[in-house]
Formats: sequence, C-alpha cells, structure tokens
Amino acid sequence: MLAQNYCTPKLGEMLLSRENYKPYPTIEDRQEWDGLPLQLRTYWMNKGVAKLNYEWAPLPATAYMDYSRTGNREGYDKASWERRRTLATLVIAECMENEGRFLDDIVNGIWCICEESFWGIPGHGYMMKRQDPLPDVADPVIELFSAETAALLAWTHYLMESRLDGVSKMVCERIRQEVKRRILDPYLNRFDLWWMGFNQERMLNNWNPWCNSNCLAAFLLLEDDPERREAAVMKAMRSLDHYLERLHSDGGCEEGPKYWLYAGGMLFDGLELLYSVSDRQIHVYDEPFIQQIGRYIYKAFIDDEHYVNFADSTPKVQIPAELAYRYGRRIGDDKLAGLGAMVLRKKREETTDLEFPAMSRLLPALFHYSEVEHYVGETPYVRDAWLDGIQVMVARERQGTSKGLFVAAKGGHNDESHNHNDIGHFIVYCNGSPMIIDPGMLTYTSQSFFEERYSIWAMQSAYHNVPIVNGVQQRNGSSYRADDVYCKLDDRSASLSMDIGGAYPDLAEIRSWMRTISLIRDSSPCIEIKDQFLLQHRTDEITLHLLSPHLPRSEGQGNFVVEDECHNRISIQFNSAMFAGSVETITLEDAIMREVWGEHLYRIHLQIRTPLDQGECMIRISEV
Repeated sequence: MLAQNYCTPKLGEMLLSRENYKPYPTIEDRQEWDGLPLQLRTYWMNKGVAKLNYEWAPLPATAYMDYSRTGNREGYDKASWERRRTLATLVIAECMENEGRFLDDIVNGIWCICEESFWGIPGHGYMMKRQDPLPDVADPVIELFSAETAALLAWTHYLMESRLDGVSKMVCERIRQEVKRRILDPYLNRFDLWWMGFNQERMLNNWNPWCNSNCLAAFLLLEDDPERREAAVMKAMRSLDHYLERLHSDGGCEEGPKYWLYAGGMLFDGLELLYSVSDRQIHVYDEPFIQQIGRYIYKAFIDDEHYVNFADSTPKVQIPAELAYRYGRRIGDDKLAGLGAMVLRKKREETTDLEFPAMSRLLPALFHYSEVEHYVGETPYVRDAWLDGIQVMVARERQGTSKGLFVAAKGGHNDESHNHNDIGHFIVYCNGSPMIIDPGMLTYTSQSFFEERYSIWAMQSAYHNVPIVNGVQQRNGSSYRADDVYCKLDDRSASLSMDIGGAYPDLAEIRSWMRTISLIRDSSPCIEIKDQFLLQHRTDEITLHLLSPHLPRSEGQGNFVVEDECHNRISIQFNSAMFAGSVETITLEDAIMREVWGEHLYRIHLQIRTPLDQGECMIRISEV
C-alpha cells in the first residue's frame, strides 16, 4: 500500500528537510504555547512543579538481572518508564512556563537516560545475540522501549534545542550521538529484527507499528543527511506494508483494544508522521482498510472505560482521546471522532496524560484540546458489528445507548497474538456494567510469553466461558480453531454460531460442538447460549463455566442472579434437570486483576448430571 505508491524516485522531493519540518511549536513559538487553555497549562505546570529537584533513581545491574533470576519484570520496567514520564513532564512544563526553572532537571534526566546501558527492558533482552542476564552494549537491538526512548529524546531536542544549548552544547550533541548509535544506524543497517517483517515472519503484531513510528520520528527530527532520511522513510513504509499484509480486512485487532493503542493507534502515528513530513502528499486515509483499522476501537467499545477485552487486554482502557478524534477526522468517521471527544469531555485534562510519554501523541493532544472539546460527533454506541477476520461479534439491544444487554463473542483460533485459549467465549454487560466477563491479563512476568504462557490460569480455557469436556481444556496452536463460523445480524437479533470442537485435542473425544450465542431483541430481550454436542463416548465429565465479578446467588431451581453494586441485575437460567449448578470463589492476588475486579472473581460451574454422548442445552440471560 505505502511502498507501491510512494517509494519512487520522487520520494525525496516530497519530504521536508529537517530544517523545514515544523510539526508542532517549539519552546520559542510563544504565541502557541501561551495560548493553550488555562486549565491545561495549570494541570501540566502542577505536574512539572511536583517533579522539581527530582531524584533520578538508579537502575542498577541487579535490578535488570532480577528478570533472569526471578522472572519479575515489573520493578525495572516501572523504574525505567518513570524516568521517561518524568522527563516528558518536565519538558512540557518548561515549554509552557519558559522561565528556565525546569532546565536543570531536564538536563539531569537526559543525561541519566543517555547513560543507561540499554534503553529497552529486560524482558526484551532475548533479541540480543548473546544471551546473558545483563544487556550487551555492543548489540544495540531496537525494541519497543528503546524506540520510544529515542523518539522522546528526539522530540525533546526538537522542542528545546536552543534552551539546552544555553546550558551546554554537550546535551543535544549527546542526544544525537546516542540516538544515532542505538537506533538510527541499526534501523538502516539491520533487516533481521523480527518485527520489521523482512524475513517471512510467521506473525507480526503491535511491535511493527510501535517500533516503526518511533524510529521514524527520531529520523525526521534528528537526521540531517537527506539520503539517510529518505532511506529511513522508505524502509518504514515497506515494513509497515508487511504489517498491513498480515492484518484481516476487517481491521480488527486480535490483540484486544488495549493493544489497539499500540497497534492500530501506532500505525496511525506513523501515517501522521509520513503525512506531515510530505506536506500531506503521503496520504492513505481514503483506503477502506485504513479506515476499518480505526473503526475497530469503537466497535469494541461498551461504555465508559469498558471495552471488549479478548486476548491480553484489560477490560478498562484509557484511550488517547485526541488520537481517536484525529483518526476519525482523517477518515471522515464521526463515530470515531465522537468517541474521542466524548472521552475528553469526561476525563478533561487527564486525557493528555498518557501511559507512555509519546510526544507524537502528547503534543497534538495539547494543541488540539479546545478543538476536540467542542466537537460534536455521532454516538459511538453501535448496535452491532461483525469482524469476520478476527471472528468477533458485538451486539447491544439498541443503537446509541449502553442501556440494556450487551454481548460480545468470538471464534478465531488459539494462536493469535497475545492469545488466550478461548474459542466460543463470550462476555455479557448490563447497562454498561460487567456481568459475565473475560478475566483479562495478569502482570507480565517471564512466564507470560514463550512456552510457559499457558501455565498461567488466565490464559486457559477453564477460566473463560467455554466448556470443559472429559476433563480436557482447549489447546493452543493455529490448528485449534472454530469451524463453520456464521454470523447473522438484523433488527430482531444478532447471533454467532460455530463448531468449537476443533479447539480441543483428541483427548476430549468431541465429534462436534455447535455453539450459538444470540442477543434477542424483542419485548423481553435476552441472550441465549445454545450448545449442541456430539461425543465419541458417553460421559458425565462435561462442565460449562461462567465467570463473574459479582457473587452469583441461587434463586430457585436452574437460576442464578448476578447483581452489581449499582443494582444492575441479570438472571442466568439453565436446565437444572440436566445440570447441577455451583459457584467457586477465585481469590485474586495479581495487582492488575485486583485493580479491575477487586479481591475475587466467581466461577459458575454447570456440571452435567448424567452421562451423555450427545445433547442440547441452553443458557438464557436476561435483565431483571
């Protein structure tokens, strides 16, 4: 898409030189910085003042080695990210105030970061040729956070070069040297980094746009040589094309909405850099595929901060409001732009305070704040949607509101990026509140990836809303998938049916297991989960699971009631002659899980009473 259209002999003529590339105001452009809304300036000035005389905590070798010794990656990661968040905060505060009182802290932060042996995190050290508990400074690999760091320093250089030179010429010179050595040279010279996609990699994920967009920012802001600059732009476009080729035409993000921020969202960041440095000549926003990638995030939207959290996604996602708005405006989609504006009006200045200090997002969030605040778009509450590539259906009772029942269900396969074994899985919300859930992700450790991933309970099918048959769970791998998948959406109902038997190994002895998840829109709306199964032998080892954040109460035969703290209530009805119902309490120990769900989750077990080799059963969920 990009390379075919723009990697031509005329590309160099399209690109603005570094001297002429002015994507956002620098500290010297006082009219723009002084004209920012007062409440926004106050918010960031207060954040900056809180970081005055900041103690730049050390990152000792033993902290890095903790990952190889214990599997813990949280301590080092958080300390590293805090350095970068602090630097970004101080830079923005100084650009707003322009009195020099943050300068020494900024210089300290730049120097600290430039002194680090590795700008990445321990969990990504596997990319180095020599495997060791400590990073090899002679092998400057590019991974997510080394690329992020390079972009942050490049933007700091762009915004504050004159002020930093006033302190010492060595500061900006050091930035240029370190970014060139660690990022710019390897980016041009290496083709073996898996995320680039030049070696027929089996899978490309968020790493590709995340790394490419940040490397591209560093080149555009720091590289003086027009030939190297042009070569970097060409390589970025070719690499992004490899990523786009791997995506489904529905634009869905199989990694989940949390990762859309760094997959589709970072793709947009990269496209915006290309758009701006070419003076709007590199323009692909009319491409239906690019438009679909943006629309995914509102199709996954449930209500407030809640999104459909399949794969490694938390159920609550803080989307970058201005990015969603700008993406929507670029592709002419008022729902996407409206989602961004809705988030900004609710969270106000907090929407500019991003998880990672990406200046490519923070600067437009500041300078477009008033524009987004006053924008009135369309409601992002879509009635239903079917993403046929990633095989995800979402449906709610009515367009334009979170009131009533909401269901999302998935097919797909068990070898997706950030996969959970969850074919045939579904979630249910009522009035925007979670009732039947996907547990989401745990804090990442060395177990979270590679061969140990499925030893973690939250990745296993037993902790998703799917059956266990003959004591056997679903297995991971691309061959374990849904078959005969069919989705139907109309005014009366939304339904997704599939044979999930192929998601289980032979030990489960399943011939077929047809599951249909439906939202019925009539005078008595409900959600129905219908299972029709055929097994090789009779068995009484069949259990259906439903996971909830609220303690289910049994109210009569074949009926559980789930109620949240705001008195939203659903009834879960099942055939009590066929199944015995019970509830298990799951104590949560992980900090990320506890922050979202509290101290416990609850798992409903529906255990078959008599041996069967075939049968049909129904679970009906309704608001009460």
